[in-house]
Amino acid sequence: MKIMPSWLEELEDEDLTFIRNFVLSSGSLKEMASQYGVTYPTVRLRLDRLIEKIKVHEETDAEPYVKLIKKLALDDRLDFETAKLLISAYKKERK
Repeated sequence: MKIMPSWLEELEDEDLTFIRNFVLSSGSLKEMASQYGVTYPTVRLRLDRLIEKIKVHEETDAEPYVKLIKKLALDDRLDFETAKLLISAYKKERK
């Protein structure tokens, strides 16, 4: 019986499709850009965000509030500048 890593279970279908296409294109971001009909920087940004999603999920030492704020920013439900401000204020209060 195979057990999927928990971070993989947290990804949306769209993310899983992106990973599949990335592997099938041998990691070529140029090919991915062509497949999706977007620019190379757009695909690079998508990959970077996916990497961050995985990192956030695997953070075992991060506090739940900080993880939530990071996840909201990665899901485009909160802009990155606001997320940084919230995390900074939270950490300042905790000291």
